[in-house]
Amino acid sequence: MQINVSQLLKESTGAKRNYQVADIVDGADSAGMVEGEVRLLRTNRGILARGTLNTEVEVTCSRCLSSFRCPIALNIEEEYFPTTDVVSGAPLSLPEEPSYFTIDEHHVLDLSEAIRQYALLAIPMKPLCREDCAGLCSHCGHNLNLGSCHCPSQATDPRWFKLTKLVNERKGTE
Repeated sequence: MQINVSQLLKESTGAKRNYQVADIVDGADSAGMVEGEVRLLRTNRGILARGTLNTEVEVTCSRCLSSFRCPIALNIEEEYFPTTDVVSGAPLSLPEEPSYFTIDEHHVLDLSEAIRQYALLAIPMKPLCREDCAGLCSHCGHNLNLGSCHCPSQATDPRWFKLTKLVNERKGTE
């Protein structure tokens, strides 16, 4: 996802450009289509990239362990700093910030790494293939979304006997 920003770097602070994005970007584990819009804004130090992008990532369901494509929305906001002056070609000093994105010596801004990082942060902590995922049988490991397993029913803990009896009596009267 590369954009040549040489003309934007020649303009004054506050100049803007909008770009439609529809490109395949390498993610954490696989490549995926990224779509949306990015606005580039010329700042006094470089170019601020802001955008709302949509993509899908391959994840594993935390209940049934099935792989599925999870849609995610990315709200990107990063400042990119030029490494060379666009007019003279002289090298520029970079900021002393711990991590930053740069515009290469050919004045190309590459959004791929920022998209990858934002996608990693947007992946749900406990992804579910669907809201009502039944998970796995605790005995045999059968995926209960595919149907019930043939394990014998669990023996009830004797401490719950009176409560179970009460529930069964209540079911009988309804």
